[in-house]
Amino acid sequence: MKILGIIPARYASTRFPGKPLADILGKPMIQHVYERAKMSEYLCDVLVATDDRRIHDCVTGFGGYAVMTGSELPNGTARCEEALRLCGSDAEAVINIQGDEPLLDPVMIDEVAGLLRDYGDECATLCRELHGDPANPNAVKVVLSQDWHALYFSRSLIPYKRNRSSLPFYEHIGIYGYTVGFLKEYVSLPGTPLSDAESLEQLKILEHGRKIRVKLTSSTRESIGVDTPEDLVRVREIMNAEI
Repeated sequence: MKILGIIPARYASTRFPGKPLADILGKPMIQHVYERAKMSEYLCDVLVATDDRRIHDCVTGFGGYAVMTGSELPNGTARCEEALRLCGSDAEAVINIQGDEPLLDPVMIDEVAGLLRDYGDECATLCRELHGDPANPNAVKVVLSQDWHALYFSRSLIPYKRNRSSLPFYEHIGIYGYTVGFLKEYVSLPGTPLSDAESLEQLKILEHGRKIRVKLTSSTRESIGVDTPEDLVRVREIMNAEI
């Protein structure tokens, strides 16, 4: 299966404008993400999908591949779909890689690719056991079926352990794989009430009766999404400690 990695990257973040270009140890954050994605064993290529010329020129400046997309797209998934059309790739599947996770473990990309390749699912993602505060709404929880498909994602605490169950909480990891056919279909589906209420675009898939395959990642590397300048400081500290 030919799988393309796409990194959607916007300049106009509400909480942290310009974060893809934020410096981390002498490189912009988007370069760290791009270089880590290129370490994947299963991707045929990696590109950055952006609506901002500054990000585009930064990526091409360090030798990366970037595609300019529209500025009015509703989310990263729609940006991936437009970039796929614009680049003319003959890929059979796409992995949507978050542009604000410079600590990304390439193993995670390969795990999602393996789900698409080995199980034939049209959509796949990852989770890990949650060891932080389960009530934190920024830690998205997922509950799973017996055959490892997502039953629901929520910012709330799920499941509720009324009987003091030892069942772990699972935290969703925001990396997605889609077959090309499903990606094209997904962006045409209308919005849904639960997705809007939780501000979680993956819920639209479940609300339309489709399945998402989930795997418990084997990666032990800490992955931090940079949403605020404070997150950036933490990432710099971790990377400095690894030198």
